Amino acid sequence: MRIECPICGSRDRREFYYRGDAIALARPAPEAGDDLWDGYLHLRDNPAGQTRDLWQHESGCGAWLVVTRNTVTHVVQAVELASDVKRAMA
Repeated sequence: MRIECPICGSRDRREFYYRGDAIALARPAPEAGDDLWDGYLHLRDNPAGQTRDLWQHESGCGAWLVVTRNTVTHVVQAVELASDVKRAMA
């Protein structure tokens, strides 16, 4: 699988560190209950089809990216800087 880094260009996925679901970026408050923290830390969906994931270009520029991809075909549909996605959500 290749990921098109907006800064560095097309790179092999081994240069990137997968961090998880990009939608679940919100971290629970420190005083949130054990059940909420347990879910945040340990429970992950494993969907077949299109997902939006958070990746870091660890062996490159270090940028955090939101990658829209299909988990069945491994086709990458879009790559955006996470900072741009966060700004658009505000």
